[in-house]
Amino acid sequence: MSLRNIMAVVTTGITLVAFTGMANADDDTSWMNFGSEYGNAEDWSQPYDRSFARKYESQPARGYPTVQQENIAPLKSAIKRYATIVSKGGWGTLPKKIKLKVGNSGKFVKTLRARLRITGDLRVSAGFIKTFDYYVEKAVKRFQKRHGLTPTGYVDKTTVMALNVPASSRLRQLRVNLTRVQSLARKNSKKYVFVNIPAAQIEAVENGQVVSRHSGVVGKLDRQTPILSSSVARVSFNPYWTVPPTVLRKDLIPKARQYAKRGRDILKIYHMTAFTKGGNKLDPASINWQSDEVYNYVYRQDPWEDNSMGFVKIHFPNRHAVFLHDTPSKSLFGRNFRADSSGCVRVQNVSQLVAWILKEDGWDSDRVAEIKRTKETLTVRNKARIPLMLAYVTAWATPDGVVQFRRDLYGRDNVDVTASAY
Repeated sequence: MSLRNIMAVVTTGITLVAFTGMANADDDTSWMNFGSEYGNAEDWSQPYDRSFARKYESQPARGYPTVQQENIAPLKSAIKRYATIVSKGGWGTLPKKIKLKVGNSGKFVKTLRARLRITGDLRVSAGFIKTFDYYVEKAVKRFQKRHGLTPTGYVDKTTVMALNVPASSRLRQLRVNLTRVQSLARKNSKKYVFVNIPAAQIEAVENGQVVSRHSGVVGKLDRQTPILSSSVARVSFNPYWTVPPTVLRKDLIPKARQYAKRGRDILKIYHMTAFTKGGNKLDPASINWQSDEVYNYVYRQDPWEDNSMGFVKIHFPNRHAVFLHDTPSKSLFGRNFRADSSGCVRVQNVSQLVAWILKEDGWDSDRVAEIKRTKETLTVRNKARIPLMLAYVTAWATPDGVVQFRRDLYGRDNVDVTASAY
C-alpha cells in the first residue's frame, strides 16, 4: 500500500471519529505492571512479564456481552468504516519474522505506525515518525486487546500475523458475524451462559451485564467444539467420568497399549474401571489391550483430584455429548491459544460460574467451596433452566465503539487463511 493511500485514509478522519471511544478507553495503563521488561535492545528472550501474560489470559475482564441488541448498530458502523478502509487500499504488512518493541526505530516502525493509525489504535496527534515510543506501545496494546491477544505492547510473531490479516478479510468477518450476532441476540434471555468458541471464553450474563467472564479451553482443530443452543439441566460435583468414544479411540486405547507393553496398568494409574456394555465390571488383569475387544468396553474414571472433569461438571442436553467442566490442568488457562480439548469446554474459576447458576437453588460460593473441600459426590438439578449457547463469533463491536476480532479458529468464516493462522 502506498504512502499516499495511507495518508488518504488517515486524513478522511474516519479513524478519529469511529474509534474515539476505543482510543480513550484505556489511556491509564498503570494497572499493567510490566516492570523493566525491555532491558537490552538486543535481548529478545524475555521482552515482557510472562506472569502478567498468564494472569491476563486466565482472568479476563468482564467487559460487554459479546452478543446483544446494543452491539448491532456499532457492528453495522464498523462494517461501513472497514469498507471505506478497503476502498482506500487497505493497509500495509510487516515481515513475518520482525520483532519490535520500545526503543526500536526504522522503516518497519514507520509501517507499524501507519497500520495502527488506519484502525484508530494510534492517534494522529502522536506524529508520523520512525520511533517505537510510548504512544506506539499504547497503540499496540489497544490493538492486541481488540484482537484477543495479551496486551504486552511487544510486537511478536502472533501480533504481526494479526496485523497482517488483510482489511478485506476483516471486512468479510464483520459482515459474516453481523448475521451471527443478530441471530444470537434474538435468543438472549435475562440470564444466560454464552461460550464464544474462537475467543475461548465463557460469559455469565444477567440483565444485559456480564456478571463474570471466564477463560476457557475449547476443542482442538481436529476435535472441534460444536455450535449449539441448549440450557443448563444439572450440575454434578465430584463426578464420575465416562470416557467418550473419540477419547477412547484416540487417547485411552493407544496409551493403554503403551503402558501394557511396559507392564503398567492404566486403569489403576488413572483410577478407572472397565465394564462390559452390559454393565459387568471387568478384572483389569483379564483385559487384553492389544485386542480389538477393548474398543467395546465402557471406561469410567472415579472422582479424585486428577479426574478429567475436575471437581464439577455442568450438564446441558445435546447430541454431541459435550459439557462444561473443571479441569486439573489449570496451566492451560494462562495461554493465549487454548484449543486443546476433545470438544468439551473447560472453565477457569468454574466455582464462581456454578454458584451463579445455582443461585436460585440456594447455593452460594461458600457452599460450592465446602462441597469441593469434602469431595462429596452430588448432582443438583437446577430449578431455573438457564439458556446456554456455544457459538462461533470472530468479529463484533460494542457500544463504546471498540471493534473486536478473534482468530478464525476453525476456518468457518471462509476468509483469507491468515485470519486462522495465528
